[in-house]
Amino acid sequence: MNTQSKELKKAGLKATIPRIKIMEVLASTAIQEEAHFSAEDIYKELLNSGENIGLASVYRVLTQFESAGMVKKHHFEGSHAVYEVIEENHEHMVDVETGKVLEFQDQELIDRLNKIASDSGYQLVDHNLVLHVKKVEK
Repeated sequence: MNTQSKELKKAGLKATIPRIKIMEVLASTAIQEEAHFSAEDIYKELLNSGENIGLASVYRVLTQFESAGMVKKHHFEGSHAVYEVIEENHEHMVDVETGKVLEFQDQELIDRLNKIASDSGYQLVDHNLVLHVKKVEK
């Protein structure tokens, strides 16, 4: 059983050909610097590799993956929905001029967010932080 099939079964999903092929595309893009792709991007990648999976199927599978906690869907300002494989927690910065999405991690920030929630009598269970940035000329 390949890695994609195991991941699907672990998420409670049947290992169908479309799901496996979309998982393969997501796995191959997860290692790239720009790991946020739209359903259309994934569809084009499938077409380029000779797969016959329709755009509606890509959307349906991505929705299933999102419900199963395998991918996260983002709506960054000024763009359509993009998806990324859930691996480690991180924050996002969006370049307001180019639309490029950058990821960063900051444990002090997470500790502070947890403290803010705790001080109010709550436990932080999820958050969505997006910084909108502009490149500074040096």
